[in-house]
Amino acid sequence: MNLAALNAIAEKMVAPGRGILAADESSGTIKKRFDAINVESTEENRRDYREMLFRSEGMKYVSGVILYDETIWQNAADGTPLVKLIQDADSIPGIKVDEGVQPLSHFPGETITVGLDRLAERLSKYFDQGARFAKWRAVIDIADGVPNFGAIKANAHALARYAALCQAAGIVPIVEPEILMDGAHDIETCDGVTRLVLKTVFDELYDARVPLEGMVLKPNMVICGKGCGKGAHVDDVAIRTIAALKATVPSAVPGIAYLSGGQADELATAHLDAMNRIGGFPWKMTFSYGRALQAAPQKAWAGKKENVPAAQKAFTHRAKMNALASLGQWEGAHEKAA
Repeated sequence: MNLAALNAIAEKMVAPGRGILAADESSGTIKKRFDAINVESTEENRRDYREMLFRSEGMKYVSGVILYDETIWQNAADGTPLVKLIQDADSIPGIKVDEGVQPLSHFPGETITVGLDRLAERLSKYFDQGARFAKWRAVIDIADGVPNFGAIKANAHALARYAALCQAAGIVPIVEPEILMDGAHDIETCDGVTRLVLKTVFDELYDARVPLEGMVLKPNMVICGKGCGKGAHVDDVAIRTIAALKATVPSAVPGIAYLSGGQADELATAHLDAMNRIGGFPWKMTFSYGRALQAAPQKAWAGKKENVPAAQKAFTHRAKMNALASLGQWEGAHEKAA
């Protein structure tokens, strides 16, 4: 393992003014997105859509792109590998390597992320294809009676094993423990669960001997569940999130790339900006957004070639807004001006 090389990649992934595009939607998820804009989810349409993003001006705000297995092997319409389009934009190709979730035995209502079997072999192939970082998502739900510590620990252990395998393959692991915002929990509950999950994850990373300098953390923000019935102020989310991470995330981690978790586009940007305005934390903080970057360009594109310029403009705008937020320089006026 070359820790210096891993650290250099991790630092570039969280470089100031840039963030990570999560374009790793599974075939099922991208079909749902395409159904919403009345586009058939064929391999060609998926390729054309992602090629459109990778060829846009907005890529100058993107430090890395998380790809799905199908995408990392695809070529653009003109035969150029999609991986090369990303590299030509001075961005780093990455790959989602988990294989989804399954019910966790003896823990009703809780899941475990799978995909460790033969992961070392898959990582070697992805490295040869150009991937220099990977992503593994653990899913923690908040509901009646869940989460239980046993489920948290099982998912944290899998994250640590994945991270160790990635580093051995020369690939930077994005460690993503996501606490879903689908429930009816309040922000205080999310705060407590977030702290417990992050502490457990870093305990497992330590036990697995994962050097923290060679990874990136992708956590949720401390936020109310969608069914809570009351929202939290942007500043409250920012203050609580920073406090939770300061209490649990070692300073050796190069950076934090937050997931949007289903937040509305501008709200995800506002939260990231508010956190960066607080300052006083040891890590760089940026975005690793999927829907919060792609909802607008998908709607503008609608599967039509003539809409590509408008869709690229929409993507560039959202990427730029989040790049400003990663510097603590975003304001609502920027949205209105656009």
